[in-house]
Amino acid sequence: RGEDLKTVIAGYHWFTDWGRDTMISLPGLCLSTGRFEDAKKIIAAFAENVSMGMLPNRFQDNNEPPEYNNVDGTLWYFIAVYKYMLATKDEAFILTEILPVLKDIIDWHFKGTRYNIHVAEDGLLYAGEKGQQLTWMDARIADWVVTPRMGKPIEIQALWYNVLKIFAELLRMNEQENDAAIIELSAAKTKESFDKLFWYAEGNYLYDNIDENNGYDKSLRPNQLFAISLPYPLLEGDKAKAVLQIAEEKLYTPVGLRSLAPDDTHYIKTYGGDVYKRDSAYHQGTVWSWLLGPYIDAIMSEPGFIGFDKLSGKEKAKKIIADFTYHLNEGCIASVSEIFDGDAPYHPRGCIAQAWGVAEILRVIKEYGL
Repeated sequence: RGEDLKTVIAGYHWFTDWGRDTMISLPGLCLSTGRFEDAKKIIAAFAENVSMGMLPNRFQDNNEPPEYNNVDGTLWYFIAVYKYMLATKDEAFILTEILPVLKDIIDWHFKGTRYNIHVAEDGLLYAGEKGQQLTWMDARIADWVVTPRMGKPIEIQALWYNVLKIFAELLRMNEQENDAAIIELSAAKTKESFDKLFWYAEGNYLYDNIDENNGYDKSLRPNQLFAISLPYPLLEGDKAKAVLQIAEEKLYTPVGLRSLAPDDTHYIKTYGGDVYKRDSAYHQGTVWSWLLGPYIDAIMSEPGFIGFDKLSGKEKAKKIIADFTYHLNEGCIASVSEIFDGDAPYHPRGCIAQAWGVAEILRVIKEYGL
């Protein structure tokens, strides 16, 4: 992206560079491998393309203008910036060049930007308009939105809380104590509303979304893991262990996590057929390799969780990686496929080498010494 800027191709061999995928992939692809200069160039490249407080969802081919139809890529940018700074201690670059961009992003989210993305009165982040798919579960067939998540999706709240906490930390580093204190109040309000609204007591897990009519989506999906796995968790203790328990029971497979529990009436066990059938299954049971990263993060952050294998913490994480490695000898040799069928034998599908799949496996191996 220009003579001295970098980006990440989301998947070989047909995706271009997507903002969300790039930010999720950056820690694993660049920081875990010591490619700090590449990480800096990626962060700088996207900073130049922020518009109305949003990162591009994807850069199009043939130099057409970027698309901005996403809510989470911008939030993942904060996570990538934070992890870059922890790894490099490059405060001069972050505080001088990137902090003003982050402030602009925060301002736009509070006053409202495209696609009705705005901070609601309860401190949670609302996103969505009819016919738009703004989260990573973004399959749409003509006018049919396969997984409508308009409103307040669970992972968006976890990301927003982390955005506020990270921004406050950077403000303190920049000796802006009063500004940091104001942002901390917003973060506290977000957490208070999250605690009050998102726990589904009957199911013993978190709702996936609160929609535009304040309806609660009970679909059991992996998005709730981000309330545990990010640098600043929203969920800890017994509730976090309960989420991990049900994730292991219904979502975990050796090659990733299912996008929907198999006992759901909308579950589709095989990803195949024509475009309509494939897109229908994309987030309705299909297994995603990249989710092993946040799953291991969540396990490592809750060492008291003991699963069916009677292992906990690092030993459990090691087993997850060991059980995954057979896949490196199928599909694209020594790489990681994008998706897999929801049922055994979990046939690999989609892109044969997916950036965030590669990155997240690599990141947790390096980060936790697995």
